[in-house]
Amino acid sequence: MIDQPVSAPVRGGVRPPPVRPDAGRFLVLLVVFVCAACGLVYELELVALASYLIGDSVTQASVVLSVMVFAMGVGSLLAKRLRCHAAVGFGLVEAALALIGGCSALVLYAAFAWLGEARYALVAFSLAIGVLIGAEIPLLMSLIQRASRRGGRREEDAAGTVADLFAADYVGALVGGLAFPFLLLPWVGQLTGALLTGAVNAVAGGALVLWLFRRDISPRSRWWLLGANLAVLAVLATATVLVADFEAAARRAVYGEPVRVAVDTGVQEVVLTGAEDGPVDLFLDGRLQMSGGDGDRHHRALVGPAMRRGPHARVLILGGGDGMAAREVLRHPGVRSVTVVELDPGMVRLARTDPALSALNGHVYRDPRLEVVYADAFRWLRGATAPCHTYDVVVSDLPDPGVTPSTKLYSQEFYGLAAGVLADGGRLAVHAGAVGAHPHAYWTVESTIRAAGFTTRPYRAPGRPDRGFVLAVPGARGAPPALGPGVLGVEDERPRDVPPSTLLRPRYAE
Repeated sequence: MIDQPVSAPVRGGVRPPPVRPDAGRFLVLLVVFVCAACGLVYELELVALASYLIGDSVTQASVVLSVMVFAMGVGSLLAKRLRCHAAVGFGLVEAALALIGGCSALVLYAAFAWLGEARYALVAFSLAIGVLIGAEIPLLMSLIQRASRRGGRREEDAAGTVADLFAADYVGALVGGLAFPFLLLPWVGQLTGALLTGAVNAVAGGALVLWLFRRDISPRSRWWLLGANLAVLAVLATATVLVADFEAAARRAVYGEPVRVAVDTGVQEVVLTGAEDGPVDLFLDGRLQMSGGDGDRHHRALVGPAMRRGPHARVLILGGGDGMAAREVLRHPGVRSVTVVELDPGMVRLARTDPALSALNGHVYRDPRLEVVYADAFRWLRGATAPCHTYDVVVSDLPDPGVTPSTKLYSQEFYGLAAGVLADGGRLAVHAGAVGAHPHAYWTVESTIRAAGFTTRPYRAPGRPDRGFVLAVPGARGAPPALGPGVLGVEDERPRDVPPSTLLRPRYAE
């Protein structure tokens, strides 16, 4: 490659880059690719963390995407003011994007842990990151046109330049979108993944400006950009070193002390609090699943009414990886086999091996009558066919219906599949959420079960938390059995005209 002299006259007073036009063009497109990948990782990280901290992934994804797209348009307009100083402007934009995007996960988690509210921080980060991403393309357009010049002459037409720029941008977005769930999350986790992405962003943007376009920048500006990038990298590196301590402190703030076990299983984050010889609180993705002695009351209310009347030799449990529902089922005489369909092997592994949790579930996984199937409950039911898969009792011990990923497990289609595996005289027991705290969600589940052809008997466990359940039998096979002691029927509380839910029309979020 032949460098042109620094003093070479160039049209418009802009010095040419120190490489051939084709090489300069390639380097700019490579940085476009990297920046696009980083930008999409920031976007997905905001969506994932917001869904985890706030819930209702559909709403959070809509908020993040709509705000970011709007902000990108604003950023593109604002970048017009920087096009006369494209190299310096792009360097500053990338340094700011690396810092804000890289630290966004930490700040969101901190806002949730110590302030109890992350929505405003989510919108602020979506706006800031969107503005900076939107400013990239106009500035990169100026830089790639400048890199394509030889002796002041444009090498290619503007249409070809735009096509190349957007092609690199879209391919980079594809790589970033795949890297986030398949590389960053399983290998380094969400917080560290965002910090590393910020570091890559800073190195790529800073290297392009400080080397390829160094002749367009005054010595003073070069030193300022170098200092800014080094400062950003120092902040990101320090945060990466301290991220484990930060997570421990944030968990203590969220869950209280002591946090005895915190495991990312790949399906969900499982947290156990409490001493090994005391009450255990179980949290799944930050949501309380079981609290101390409440686990006994909850699972007895869920399982007992379905098991007390009628045959119960074969029992199917959908979810329930903690083993608590299986413990209650196996306490009843006459049970010959129990099948647990659980999506998360990590949850079952913890229920087997953790001293406190395994003691709480009565070491149920040692019982030879228990079989565990690792599968999505909806897909498994779709593949189950009679007579090989018929059960006297089906127990649905799944996450709360207000959590968006579980919506299909509370749909009319799901309960129709459950009816297909029930034997004659079979009963279905469903954990349907909190009838007192979230009545709309609870009664929507009950209405959905009725719409699937069941006759229902809604009830709840007395005390706190106010857990609601539904006992049901297929409509043509008679009425549900009596509830028995220890539970309260709530038929008289049923509101009018609560529509059922289908896969195409989820209605569980409050």
